[in-house]
Amino acid sequence: MKTQNVSRTVLAAGVGAVLAATALLYVPEFLDQGPPRPPGPADRAAVAAHAGAQASLPDLAALITDRERWLRDHPDDDASWAELGAAYTERGARLGDVRDFPRAERALRRSLAERPAARGNTAAELGLGALAGARGDWTSAREWGEKVRKAEPRRWPVYPVLMDAYNGLGDYKAAQKAMETLAGLHAGAMVRTRAAGSYRDRGWREDADAAALDAVALADTAPDKAAALGRLGDLAWERGEPDEALARFSAALSRVRDHGPSLAGRARALAALGRTDEALREWRAALARLPLPEYVLEAGELAESLGMDGDARALYGRLRSGTWADGEVTLALLDADHGNAAAAVTRMRAEWARGHRSVRVADALGWALYRAGRPKEALEYATRATEEGLRSALFAYHRGEIERVLEESGPARRHLAEALRINPHFSPLLAPKAAESVAALGEPSDELPKELRPEPEPRPEKPRRAEPVSAPKPTAAARG
Repeated sequence: MKTQNVSRTVLAAGVGAVLAATALLYVPEFLDQGPPRPPGPADRAAVAAHAGAQASLPDLAALITDRERWLRDHPDDDASWAELGAAYTERGARLGDVRDFPRAERALRRSLAERPAARGNTAAELGLGALAGARGDWTSAREWGEKVRKAEPRRWPVYPVLMDAYNGLGDYKAAQKAMETLAGLHAGAMVRTRAAGSYRDRGWREDADAAALDAVALADTAPDKAAALGRLGDLAWERGEPDEALARFSAALSRVRDHGPSLAGRARALAALGRTDEALREWRAALARLPLPEYVLEAGELAESLGMDGDARALYGRLRSGTWADGEVTLALLDADHGNAAAAVTRMRAEWARGHRSVRVADALGWALYRAGRPKEALEYATRATEEGLRSALFAYHRGEIERVLEESGPARRHLAEALRINPHFSPLLAPKAAESVAALGEPSDELPKELRPEPEPRPEKPRRAEPVSAPKPTAAARG
């Protein structure tokens, strides 16, 4: 199974931050003066958003219904249109349902029509930035986010949107700076979950784990608790600890029983532990709950590894025929390994030209070039993917295979071994191939590579033996 570098948990947390920004404009009735009453689902969603926390999906749906009903009678309420658009985006991101995204755009555009950005409608602009990020349009997400930041630099919900955008564009320094600003403006589970992702992307595994543990302790809602536990599970999986990952994902599912990322995480961990029947069941549950393109590919590759070729073909066909908001990298990997590598190169070249230069795109482009028979070009992108800080077994494997075909045996052996050291279970199809390649390369030679060998000492010249001097022949005068 191929692990990717974009966390849907983190993306949904960013969209939730946008809902928090718009929900500040809506005060539920039970907060007004008067006799207290138990909060209803829409009220609970609004209160969670006030705190910068994720609402449960039923409460989020109730908030959407409430705002839709309100807007039928108050169509000029720009704030409610912005809140409705943000809620649609969050629901679409958390469910993987692209049908919510056009609804979100219509609501956000309507908000701007009622009150333009020039009159201070940053809530709608922020919502459009989150929507662009959910669609994988990182350039637009950055543009909307930077507009809001310029207008209101202390508006904390803009920074998760910017972090996603900068990461998608490969601008990791800007993403880290946005993370630092966010941490200075807001505290809570969402921020610590974000910090865990940021540390993980820099290769700081212990810091990432500590931040995720903080997020679990700070979480006030079940969805936030599940998101933080899911992040802990991801971290355990990525460092090759499937037992620990399984425990974390199971804990997340005890808070939210159909938490999509944790269902997928359990499937990965169960497969690594050899519990393949259970893993297949978990993949079916994950795809029913959250049918993301990367999950479809992972489930297909597990089926292929088990010799279930018909199931694998069906899943690959589902991936090719689906409508995905952000699936270009996954589709390129599908084509590179199970289809048309030249088409994968074309797809990733287009992403690169759009400015989408994350490590995910660099890795996929390098692998597509390699599979298309262009390893020299591929190595540049594979190197870029592995040198940004993220410790990815998949990226290390791709680079090692490219170096192996280029007969760079030392680097190839090092990167292939590194892939297995990071996570020996990183893919049911590729991890065995990595082990085979390491074995084929054999043990490193005791002889240093030519470029590392010391220059030989110059040999001293032997002294030349003096020629014997012949006695001069006597002259004629001397003889007489």
